[in-house]
Amino acid sequence: MSPKHRNNPLIYSPQKTIGILGSGQLGRMLVIAASQLGFRTHVYAPDAKDSPAGDIAHSFTAAAYDDLDALAVFARHIDAVTSEFENVPASTMTFLAKHCLASPGEAALHTAQHRIREKTLARDLGIETPAFWHITTASDLADAMAKLNGDGVLKTCQLGYDGKGQIRLRQGDDLDAAFAALASDDAILEEMVPFTAEASFLVARAADASISLFPASLNEHKNGILATSVAPADLPDAVVAAGQNAVRKLAEALDVIGLLTLETFITEDNRLLFNEIAPRPHNSFHWTIEGCASSQFTQLIRAVAGMQLGSTNCYGQWQMDNLLGEDITRLDALTQINGLHLHLYGKAEAKTGRKMGHTNQQIKPA
Repeated sequence: MSPKHRNNPLIYSPQKTIGILGSGQLGRMLVIAASQLGFRTHVYAPDAKDSPAGDIAHSFTAAAYDDLDALAVFARHIDAVTSEFENVPASTMTFLAKHCLASPGEAALHTAQHRIREKTLARDLGIETPAFWHITTASDLADAMAKLNGDGVLKTCQLGYDGKGQIRLRQGDDLDAAFAALASDDAILEEMVPFTAEASFLVARAADASISLFPASLNEHKNGILATSVAPADLPDAVVAAGQNAVRKLAEALDVIGLLTLETFITEDNRLLFNEIAPRPHNSFHWTIEGCASSQFTQLIRAVAGMQLGSTNCYGQWQMDNLLGEDITRLDALTQINGLHLHLYGKAEAKTGRKMGHTNQQIKPA
Protein backbone atom coordinates (compact mmCIF):
# COMPACT_ATOMS: atom_id res chain seq x y z
CA MET A 1 0.00 0.00 0.00
CA SER A 2 1.27 3.45 -0.85
CA PRO A 3 2.52 5.37 2.24
CA LYS A 4 0.37 8.37 1.28
CA HIS A 5 -2.76 6.28 1.85
CA ARG A 6 -1.53 5.17 5.28
CA ASN A 7 -1.12 8.77 6.37
CA ASN A 8 -4.33 10.04 4.84
CA PRO A 9 -7.13 8.69 7.07
CA LEU A 10 -10.70 8.85 5.92
CA ILE A 11 -11.86 11.78 8.08
CA TYR A 12 -15.48 11.41 9.15
CA SER A 13 -18.05 12.89 6.79
CA PRO A 14 -21.43 11.53 5.74
CA GLN A 15 -20.33 12.14 2.15
CA LYS A 16 -17.39 9.72 2.40
CA THR A 17 -17.86 6.35 0.71
CA ILE A 18 -16.36 2.98 1.59
CA GLY A 19 -16.09 0.47 -1.24
CA ILE A 20 -16.83 -3.19 -0.58
CA LEU A 21 -15.62 -5.95 -2.88
CA GLY A 22 -18.16 -8.78 -2.75
CA SER A 23 -21.93 -8.82 -2.41
CA GLY A 24 -22.78 -11.59 0.07
CA GLN A 25 -23.85 -11.59 3.70
CA LEU A 26 -20.50 -10.38 5.02
CA GLY A 27 -20.74 -7.40 2.68
CA ARG A 28 -24.31 -6.81 3.86
CA MET A 29 -23.24 -6.68 7.50
CA LEU A 30 -20.38 -4.33 6.57
CA VAL A 31 -22.88 -2.02 4.85
CA ILE A 32 -24.94 -1.95 8.05
CA ALA A 33 -21.87 -1.23 10.21
CA ALA A 34 -20.69 1.55 7.90
CA SER A 35 -24.15 3.14 7.86
CA GLN A 36 -24.23 3.15 11.66
CA LEU A 37 -21.01 5.17 11.60
CA GLY A 38 -22.41 7.60 9.04
CA PHE A 39 -20.53 6.39 5.97
CA ARG A 40 -21.88 5.63 2.52
CA THR A 41 -21.07 2.31 0.85
CA HIS A 42 -20.52 1.19 -2.74
CA VAL A 43 -20.60 -2.56 -3.41
CA TYR A 44 -18.59 -3.94 -6.34
CA ALA A 45 -19.15 -7.54 -7.52
CA PRO A 46 -20.15 -9.41 -10.68
CA ASP A 47 -23.48 -10.25 -9.00
CA ALA A 48 -23.96 -6.99 -7.09
CA LYS A 49 -27.47 -6.44 -8.44
CA ASP A 50 -30.20 -8.07 -6.32
CA SER A 51 -27.62 -9.35 -3.82
CA PRO A 52 -27.58 -9.31 0.00
CA ALA A 53 -25.10 -6.43 0.10
CA GLY A 54 -26.12 -4.65 -3.11
CA ASP A 55 -29.74 -4.47 -1.98
CA ILE A 56 -28.94 -2.14 0.93
CA ALA A 57 -25.77 -0.30 -0.17
CA HIS A 58 -25.98 3.32 -1.30
CA SER A 59 -24.75 2.24 -4.74
CA PHE A 60 -23.32 -0.78 -6.53
CA THR A 61 -21.33 -1.76 -9.60
CA ALA A 62 -21.97 -5.10 -11.30
CA ALA A 63 -18.72 -5.94 -13.08
CA ALA A 64 -15.92 -8.49 -13.12
CA TYR A 65 -13.05 -8.14 -10.66
CA ASP A 66 -10.57 -7.92 -13.55
CA ASP A 67 -12.50 -5.24 -15.46
CA LEU A 68 -9.98 -2.42 -15.16
CA ASP A 69 -12.25 0.17 -16.75
CA ALA A 70 -15.04 -0.57 -14.29
CA LEU A 71 -12.57 -0.65 -11.40
CA ALA A 72 -11.21 2.76 -12.40
CA VAL A 73 -14.71 4.26 -12.33
CA PHE A 74 -15.39 2.52 -8.99
CA ALA A 75 -12.15 3.91 -7.55
CA ARG A 76 -13.16 7.46 -8.43
CA HIS A 77 -16.31 7.12 -6.34
CA ILE A 78 -14.83 5.68 -3.13
CA ASP A 79 -12.48 6.91 -0.41
CA ALA A 80 -11.35 3.50 0.88
CA VAL A 81 -12.05 -0.12 -0.01
CA THR A 82 -12.23 -3.48 1.73
CA SER A 83 -13.16 -7.02 0.73
CA GLU A 84 -15.72 -9.40 2.19
CA PHE A 85 -13.92 -12.51 0.93
CA GLU A 86 -10.36 -13.58 0.21
CA ASN A 87 -10.78 -14.79 -3.37
CA VAL A 88 -10.85 -11.35 -4.93
CA PRO A 89 -7.82 -11.31 -7.27
CA ALA A 90 -4.81 -9.83 -5.50
CA SER A 91 -4.20 -7.77 -8.65
CA THR A 92 -7.57 -6.07 -8.06
CA MET A 93 -6.41 -4.99 -4.61
CA THR A 94 -3.11 -3.76 -6.08
CA PHE A 95 -4.95 -1.67 -8.67
CA LEU A 96 -7.30 -0.10 -6.12
CA ALA A 97 -4.46 0.60 -3.68
CA LYS A 98 -3.10 3.11 -6.20
CA HIS A 99 -6.23 5.19 -5.65
CA CYS A 100 -7.17 4.77 -1.97
CA LEU A 101 -6.52 2.83 1.21
CA ALA A 102 -7.15 -0.84 0.37
CA SER A 103 -7.96 -3.50 2.95
CA PRO A 104 -6.73 -6.13 3.75
CA GLY A 105 -3.91 -5.54 1.27
CA GLU A 106 -2.34 -7.53 -1.56
CA ALA A 107 -0.03 -9.65 0.60
CA ALA A 108 -2.85 -10.86 2.83
CA LEU A 109 -5.08 -11.80 -0.11
CA HIS A 110 -2.25 -13.47 -2.06
CA THR A 111 -1.22 -15.59 0.93
CA ALA A 112 -4.73 -16.56 2.06
CA GLN A 113 -5.65 -17.66 -1.46
CA HIS A 114 -3.30 -20.65 -1.38
CA ARG A 115 -3.03 -23.30 1.33
CA ILE A 116 0.66 -23.95 0.73
CA ARG A 117 1.53 -20.25 0.99
CA GLU A 118 -0.43 -19.72 4.21
CA LYS A 119 0.91 -22.84 5.94
CA THR A 120 4.47 -22.06 4.85
CA LEU A 121 4.15 -18.57 6.32
CA ALA A 122 2.81 -19.98 9.58
CA ARG A 123 5.66 -22.48 9.81
CA ASP A 124 8.22 -19.77 9.05
CA LEU A 125 6.77 -17.67 11.90
CA GLY A 126 7.15 -20.56 14.34
CA ILE A 127 3.43 -21.40 14.41
CA GLU A 128 2.94 -25.16 14.55
CA THR A 129 1.12 -26.72 11.58
CA PRO A 130 0.05 -30.25 10.68
CA ALA A 131 2.53 -32.00 8.37
CA PHE A 132 1.78 -31.06 4.77
CA TRP A 133 2.96 -31.68 1.21
CA HIS A 134 2.31 -29.86 -2.08
CA ILE A 135 0.65 -32.29 -4.51
CA THR A 136 0.69 -31.70 -8.26
CA THR A 137 0.56 -35.30 -9.56
CA ALA A 138 -0.76 -38.69 -8.48
CA SER A 139 2.87 -39.72 -7.98
CA ASP A 140 3.35 -36.83 -5.53
CA LEU A 141 0.34 -38.07 -3.61
CA ALA A 142 1.66 -41.62 -3.41
CA ASP A 143 5.06 -40.41 -2.17
CA ALA A 144 3.50 -38.09 0.41
CA MET A 145 1.11 -40.74 1.75
CA ALA A 146 4.06 -43.11 2.16
CA LYS A 147 5.92 -40.47 4.19
CA LEU A 148 2.82 -39.65 6.20
CA ASN A 149 2.22 -43.32 7.03
CA GLY A 150 -1.20 -42.45 8.42
CA ASP A 151 -4.49 -40.79 7.56
CA GLY A 152 -4.56 -37.53 5.63
CA VAL A 153 -6.77 -34.98 3.93
CA LEU A 154 -6.26 -34.06 0.28
CA LYS A 155 -7.46 -30.53 -0.47
CA THR A 156 -7.40 -28.13 -3.36
CA CYS A 157 -4.96 -25.31 -2.66
CA GLN A 158 -7.43 -22.71 -3.84
CA LEU A 159 -11.15 -21.93 -3.59
CA GLY A 160 -12.26 -24.71 -1.22
CA TYR A 161 -14.65 -23.68 1.57
CA ASP A 162 -17.28 -25.19 3.91
CA GLY A 163 -15.83 -28.67 3.45
CA LYS A 164 -15.76 -28.49 -0.37
CA GLY A 165 -12.71 -29.46 -2.40
CA GLN A 166 -11.31 -32.06 0.01
CA ILE A 167 -11.05 -35.84 0.31
CA ARG A 168 -10.12 -37.86 3.39
CA LEU A 169 -7.56 -40.58 2.74
CA ARG A 170 -6.44 -43.69 4.59
CA GLN A 171 -3.50 -45.96 3.95
CA GLY A 172 -4.50 -48.46 1.26
CA ASP A 173 -6.98 -46.15 -0.51
CA ASP A 174 -6.90 -45.85 -4.30
CA LEU A 175 -4.71 -42.74 -4.54
CA ASP A 176 -4.90 -42.44 -8.32
CA ALA A 177 -8.69 -42.34 -8.09
CA ALA A 178 -8.59 -39.82 -5.25
CA PHE A 179 -6.27 -37.49 -7.16
CA ALA A 180 -8.48 -37.74 -10.25
CA ALA A 181 -11.61 -37.08 -8.18
CA LEU A 182 -10.16 -33.89 -6.72
CA ALA A 183 -9.75 -32.62 -10.32
CA SER A 184 -6.84 -30.31 -9.48
CA ASP A 185 -3.10 -30.41 -10.07
CA ASP A 186 -2.57 -27.82 -7.33
CA ALA A 187 -3.38 -29.60 -4.08
CA ILE A 188 -2.15 -30.12 -0.56
CA LEU A 189 -2.00 -33.28 1.51
CA GLU A 190 -2.34 -32.58 5.22
CA GLU A 191 -1.85 -34.86 8.15
CA MET A 192 -5.16 -35.85 9.76
CA VAL A 193 -5.07 -34.16 13.17
CA PRO A 194 -6.76 -35.96 16.11
CA PHE A 195 -8.06 -32.69 17.53
CA THR A 196 -10.43 -32.30 20.45
CA ALA A 197 -11.62 -28.79 19.60
CA GLU A 198 -11.57 -26.14 16.88
CA ALA A 199 -11.02 -22.52 17.82
CA SER A 200 -10.67 -19.29 15.90
CA PHE A 201 -8.85 -16.09 16.77
CA LEU A 202 -9.52 -12.63 15.35
CA VAL A 203 -7.37 -9.53 15.26
CA ALA A 204 -8.08 -6.06 13.92
CA ARG A 205 -5.13 -3.99 12.72
CA ALA A 206 -5.29 -0.33 11.69
CA ALA A 207 -3.14 1.54 9.18
CA ASP A 208 -1.03 2.93 12.04
CA ALA A 209 -0.26 -0.70 13.06
CA SER A 210 -2.36 -0.51 16.23
CA ILE A 211 -3.84 -3.89 17.19
CA SER A 212 -7.09 -5.02 18.81
CA LEU A 213 -7.78 -8.66 19.72
CA PHE A 214 -11.19 -10.28 20.11
CA PRO A 215 -11.99 -13.08 22.57
CA ALA A 216 -11.47 -16.56 21.07
CA SER A 217 -14.37 -18.53 19.59
CA LEU A 218 -14.88 -22.27 20.10
CA ASN A 219 -16.44 -23.81 17.00
CA GLU A 220 -18.50 -26.85 16.07
CA HIS A 221 -18.93 -27.95 12.47
CA LYS A 222 -21.51 -30.22 10.88
CA ASN A 223 -21.01 -31.66 7.38
CA GLY A 224 -18.03 -29.35 6.92
CA ILE A 225 -20.08 -26.20 7.64
CA LEU A 226 -19.78 -24.11 10.79
CA ALA A 227 -22.84 -24.77 12.95
CA THR A 228 -22.15 -23.11 16.31
CA SER A 229 -19.60 -20.76 17.87
CA VAL A 230 -19.33 -20.04 21.59
CA ALA A 231 -17.26 -17.13 22.92
CA PRO A 232 -15.31 -16.28 24.91
CA ALA A 233 -14.09 -19.85 24.47
CA ASP A 234 -13.72 -22.04 27.54
CA LEU A 235 -10.07 -22.82 26.88
CA PRO A 236 -6.93 -22.75 29.05
CA ASP A 237 -5.39 -19.29 29.27
CA ALA A 238 -2.18 -20.57 27.70
CA VAL A 239 -4.05 -21.83 24.62
CA VAL A 240 -5.90 -18.53 24.18
CA ALA A 241 -2.64 -16.61 24.59
CA ALA A 242 -0.91 -18.82 21.99
CA GLY A 243 -3.73 -18.29 19.48
CA GLN A 244 -3.84 -14.55 19.98
CA ASN A 245 -0.06 -14.30 19.71
CA ALA A 246 -0.14 -16.34 16.49
CA VAL A 247 -2.85 -14.27 14.81
CA ARG A 248 -1.04 -11.07 15.80
CA LYS A 249 2.23 -12.34 14.27
CA LEU A 250 0.45 -13.31 11.06
CA ALA A 251 -1.29 -9.93 10.75
CA GLU A 252 1.95 -8.07 11.27
CA ALA A 253 3.87 -10.27 8.83
CA LEU A 254 1.21 -9.70 6.16
CA ASP A 255 0.88 -5.97 6.95
CA VAL A 256 -2.89 -6.44 7.25
CA ILE A 257 -5.13 -3.40 7.34
CA GLY A 258 -8.49 -4.59 8.65
CA LEU A 259 -9.22 -8.06 10.02
CA LEU A 260 -7.41 -11.37 10.09
CA THR A 261 -8.94 -14.61 11.39
CA LEU A 262 -6.89 -17.66 12.32
CA GLU A 263 -8.61 -21.05 12.42
CA THR A 264 -6.90 -23.68 14.57
CA PHE A 265 -7.07 -27.25 15.81
CA ILE A 266 -6.52 -27.96 19.51
CA THR A 267 -5.15 -31.35 20.50
CA GLU A 268 -5.83 -33.40 23.61
CA ASP A 269 -2.58 -32.15 25.17
CA ASN A 270 -3.60 -28.52 24.41
CA ARG A 271 -1.28 -27.97 21.47
CA LEU A 272 -2.59 -25.38 19.04
CA LEU A 273 -2.15 -26.17 15.32
CA PHE A 274 -2.62 -23.78 12.40
CA ASN A 275 -5.48 -24.66 10.04
CA GLU A 276 -6.05 -21.62 7.83
CA ILE A 277 -6.43 -17.84 7.76
CA ALA A 278 -9.08 -15.48 6.41
CA PRO A 279 -8.30 -11.73 6.03
CA ARG A 280 -11.94 -10.66 6.40
CA PRO A 281 -14.92 -10.88 8.76
CA HIS A 282 -15.47 -14.48 9.84
CA ASN A 283 -18.60 -16.54 10.47
CA SER A 284 -17.33 -17.62 13.89
CA PHE A 285 -17.34 -14.00 15.10
CA HIS A 286 -20.87 -13.02 14.09
CA TRP A 287 -21.70 -13.19 17.81
CA THR A 288 -19.75 -9.93 18.24
CA ILE A 289 -22.66 -7.97 16.72
CA GLU A 290 -24.49 -8.11 20.05
CA GLY A 291 -21.77 -9.64 22.21
CA CYS A 292 -18.97 -7.05 22.00
CA ALA A 293 -18.69 -3.32 22.45
CA SER A 294 -17.43 -3.22 18.84
CA SER A 295 -18.48 -5.93 16.42
CA GLN A 296 -16.01 -7.36 13.93
CA PHE A 297 -17.83 -5.42 11.19
CA THR A 298 -17.66 -2.11 13.06
CA GLN A 299 -13.99 -2.74 13.81
CA LEU A 300 -13.22 -3.31 10.14
CA ILE A 301 -15.01 -0.11 9.13
CA ARG A 302 -13.11 1.78 11.85
CA ALA A 303 -9.79 0.42 10.54
CA VAL A 304 -10.58 1.28 6.93
CA ALA A 305 -11.92 4.71 7.83
CA GLY A 306 -8.81 5.72 9.78
CA MET A 307 -10.71 5.84 13.09
CA GLN A 308 -9.29 4.50 16.34
CA LEU A 309 -10.12 0.85 16.89
CA GLY A 310 -12.99 0.27 19.28
CA SER A 311 -13.22 -1.72 22.49
CA THR A 312 -13.69 -5.48 22.21
CA ASN A 313 -15.08 -5.72 25.74
CA CYS A 314 -17.38 -8.73 25.86
CA TYR A 315 -20.90 -8.69 27.32
CA GLY A 316 -20.79 -12.14 28.88
CA GLN A 317 -20.56 -15.40 26.94
CA TRP A 318 -22.44 -15.74 23.64
CA GLN A 319 -23.51 -18.45 21.23
CA MET A 320 -23.89 -18.01 17.48
CA ASP A 321 -25.85 -20.59 15.47
CA ASN A 322 -25.93 -20.62 11.69
CA LEU A 323 -29.27 -20.90 9.95
CA LEU A 324 -29.08 -22.96 6.75
CA GLY A 325 -31.67 -23.40 4.06
CA GLU A 326 -33.13 -26.41 5.84
CA ASP A 327 -33.62 -24.33 9.00
CA ILE A 328 -35.94 -21.74 7.46
CA THR A 329 -39.04 -23.63 8.61
CA ARG A 330 -37.95 -22.85 12.18
CA LEU A 331 -38.13 -19.08 11.82
CA ASP A 332 -41.51 -18.61 13.47
CA ALA A 333 -40.37 -20.58 16.50
CA LEU A 334 -37.08 -18.71 16.71
CA THR A 335 -38.81 -15.33 16.79
CA GLN A 336 -40.57 -16.40 19.99
CA ILE A 337 -37.37 -17.07 21.95
CA ASN A 338 -36.68 -14.32 24.47
CA GLY A 339 -33.24 -12.78 24.11
CA LEU A 340 -32.50 -14.42 20.74
CA HIS A 341 -31.15 -12.01 18.11
CA LEU A 342 -32.13 -13.07 14.59
CA HIS A 343 -30.08 -12.00 11.55
CA LEU A 344 -31.33 -12.91 8.07
CA TYR A 345 -29.28 -12.21 4.95
CA GLY A 346 -31.97 -11.43 2.39
CA LYS A 347 -31.07 -14.30 0.06
CA ALA A 348 -33.71 -14.97 -2.55
CA GLU A 349 -33.72 -18.75 -2.38
CA ALA A 350 -33.26 -21.17 0.52
CA LYS A 351 -31.13 -24.20 -0.38
CA THR A 352 -29.92 -27.09 1.74
CA GLY A 353 -26.53 -26.20 3.22
CA ARG A 354 -26.80 -22.55 2.17
CA LYS A 355 -26.21 -19.98 4.90
CA MET A 356 -29.40 -17.94 5.16
CA GLY A 357 -28.79 -16.21 8.47
CA HIS A 358 -27.67 -16.71 12.06
CA THR A 359 -28.82 -16.21 15.62
CA ASN A 360 -26.94 -14.76 18.59
CA GLN A 361 -27.83 -15.36 22.21
CA GLN A 362 -26.15 -14.59 25.52
CA ILE A 363 -25.64 -17.85 27.44
CA LYS A 364 -23.78 -16.45 30.48
CA PRO A 365 -24.01 -12.93 31.86
CA ALA A 366 -20.94 -10.73 32.21
